[in-house]
Amino acid sequence: MGEAAGYILRIASEEWVRQVFDMAIYYTSLSRKWKEGQTILFVSKTSVGDMVIGYGVIQGVISTDELSEEERRKCEEHGWKRAIEFTYVKRFEKPLPLKKTFLKDSKFRGRYLHGLVISKEQLDSIISQAEIHCL
Repeated sequence: MGEAAGYILRIASEEWVRQVFDMAIYYTSLSRKWKEGQTILFVSKTSVGDMVIGYGVIQGVISTDELSEEERRKCEEHGWKRAIEFTYVKRFEKPLPLKKTFLKDSKFRGRYLHGLVISKEQLDSIISQAEIHCL
């Protein structure tokens, strides 16, 4: 596949969803080749299945050593190793059901989507679908 254009991050709780979109930061223990400029698709579990809820563009990745004391404590409590900061994040007005995307035929479901590598074409496809879905 070559270099990843982006990844899927599955956000486990509504509290963390708010944090991502309010603060443009995502704490994780997931180890990937995160790079500035990569696009991250945010997926969240809902009562009707997984939904694409938005996306963000990576500004940088910070190790826990570089975080504030409060953030470090939070990371230790949850086992997180780094924080991904975003240049910007966009939340879709109307989430896009994953089953309406190319991922409907994927063997990856639920938590197995977390950290999944996606190509530029796949990213563009889902983002344009989600934007049309919002109209």
